[in-house]
Amino acid sequence: MTDFTDLIAGYQRFRREDWGHQRARWAELADGQSPKVMVIACSDSRVDPTQIFDASPGEIFMVRNIANLVPPYERGGGRHGVSAAIEFAVTQLEVPEIVVMGHESCGGVGAALTERFDGAAPGEGGFIAHWVDMLDDARGRIVAEHGDGPAAVRALEHETVRVSLANLRTFPFVAEREAAGKLTLRGAYFAIRDGVLHVMDEVGAFSPA
Repeated sequence: MTDFTDLIAGYQRFRREDWGHQRARWAELADGQSPKVMVIACSDSRVDPTQIFDASPGEIFMVRNIANLVPPYERGGGRHGVSAAIEFAVTQLEVPEIVVMGHESCGGVGAALTERFDGAAPGEGGFIAHWVDMLDDARGRIVAEHGDGPAAVRALEHETVRVSLANLRTFPFVAEREAAGKLTLRGAYFAIRDGVLHVMDEVGAFSPA
């Protein structure tokens, strides 16, 4: 198991090897970033987009949260961390692409389906339950079609991507740029067990890349 001591040892390897081999790149990044893609992914420790896409430092502007969800556009209310990141990526960095990536064995999807998170009640503070209730409508449709077994889990994992893409389009600055051809929205799904990335097509179906 990795603890903080292991993390420090990893940092020392990074400093000695990766950073040492890319000093010019890190010096360039110290002056600013200009990523061409934003990835919205799950916080799950098994699905690191930088590793999956074999990306270098500075190439991906990333947001990770439970079940790779994007809330619909709204003003007022609480803190809007995901919305702020989207606004920064689109209006300040002007990324030309946003990818929403779901994944296999997603605990957030399990919580949405069963109202339990990794076998336990979904959080004492109610934060998890309130976050994944963005999937309530989708869950109803999927359970009606597939029941609540493995097929429903996979279907809802795919649906998290579609829901997030639909919610992205409720942001005026996203919709405007997409309509103008300045921004492309994409969906993807990573199957942990076989290591295969599935890409969503224009009708919302997923197939191996």
